[in-house]
Amino acid sequence: MAKPKEKKEKKLRILAVGDLHGDTRQAVKLAEFAKKKKVDYVILCGDLTFGEQSVDYLVGPFVKRGEKVLLIPGNHETLATANFLEKLYRPNALNIHGKSIKTGEIGIFGAGGANIGLSQMPEKTIYKTLKYGFEKIKGSKIKIMVTHVHPSDTLMGRLSSFVPGSTGVREAIEKLKPDIVLCSHVHEAEGIEEKIGKTKVINVGRKGKIIEI
Repeated sequence: MAKPKEKKEKKLRILAVGDLHGDTRQAVKLAEFAKKKKVDYVILCGDLTFGEQSVDYLVGPFVKRGEKVLLIPGNHETLATANFLEKLYRPNALNIHGKSIKTGEIGIFGAGGANIGLSQMPEKTIYKTLKYGFEKIKGSKIKIMVTHVHPSDTLMGRLSSFVPGSTGVREAIEKLKPDIVLCSHVHEAEGIEEKIGKTKVINVGRKGKIIEI
């Protein structure tokens, strides 16, 4: 008698993107890609705009195609702008700056802003914001941290002399020990993956990155 086939556990599929900087064509292209790949979430890691010149048609293409969007502000838009986008596209969009969500055994939390730019934040505030979001999902089996700025003292940080890494993000990684960190900010580091302890840090960039968990 043949043994029954084991049921494969469904993986969570995420399309993570950063640094669109107002490129609506890229947003449409990525939204179509997200639908094709049947992702569960689209995560936008900040710098949707270029100096807040326009927020039009950057989140909308994803929502229009039925995607669930998690977003944070970068250093080119304010927290108020991220909150506006959440309100505009609710319930399909959520600003997770200082917040978190749970999906099954996976917890996702984040903090936007950076140590330079329009949405500049002190390093202590970046760490405290991440810790606040983490507290609500700390019991999750797998924890994903979403930031705009990359952690300090990393390979990706050494690729730019203009945008410094964040000591606040670094502290959060070392103390909270998320399994994965999704960031952007350093354009030259797009696609780079590295480890801090057991934490995998991924610079997702504007081309986008599919992550399966």
